[in-house]
Amino acid sequence: MATSRTPSTNWSNVAYLFVTDDREYLLDPGERFESDLGILEVPEDVAPGDVVETHLGTAFTVRRLRGPDLFTHLERTGAPMMPRDVGLVVGKTGVAAGDRVLDAGTGTGILSAYMGRMGADVVTYEIDADFADVARANMGIAGVADAVDVRTGDVTEDLDELSGFDVVTLDTEDAPTVVERAPTLLGRGGSLAVYSPFVENTREVVATAEAVGLQGIETLDTIQREMDFDDRGSRPSTGGVGHTGYLTFARRP
Repeated sequence: MATSRTPSTNWSNVAYLFVTDDREYLLDPGERFESDLGILEVPEDVAPGDVVETHLGTAFTVRRLRGPDLFTHLERTGAPMMPRDVGLVVGKTGVAAGDRVLDAGTGTGILSAYMGRMGADVVTYEIDADFADVARANMGIAGVADAVDVRTGDVTEDLDELSGFDVVTLDTEDAPTVVERAPTLLGRGGSLAVYSPFVENTREVVATAEAVGLQGIETLDTIQREMDFDDRGSRPSTGGVGHTGYLTFARRP
């Protein structure tokens, strides 16, 4: 059983956002930054809420990174999970501080970073070694290097050694293989979340979840549209469907 603990976000070694008007930059304490706005010497003891100026007098407000900022500023190794999908995963699985989470398909690491910042202990697998290196660096920027263990390798090769997780999250083509082992990977009442961009893989995930006796199985097509407001009236934007993928959820009884 997982035990409750204080979230292990480490703010002492993370970068901060420096914001002025419509620009923002991710900078480290002690860093020297040069732009058309002037030279900015970031103090070693800089803190959120401070206002620092370039040698030309341009003022920057210092902000701590929040979840949506990670999506914007972490180095990408592909298309990261969108904030709306992260929100569904968090809401549907109930992941919380003290939970043990198994994740596969790390990619940029957005989902792992979110869960680590919520206080969960995350073990995440990334099969591409270069992607895994980027994800580890991203966990440092997000302040969760101590909470998120990025492992280079194929999760299917370690399934015999993994068990008792509160939450399992998957974003891999071989997700059905992992789902087949969900009754062992998850503790009683544990939650599963599987993301897939394709219906075919989603159907296989659902069939496998049913076959191994998981409950509460549901799949959501994640579509989101922005609203347009002008002098003529208000309506949903016509600029694209807003579909990202399919999310399947289930629980171990």
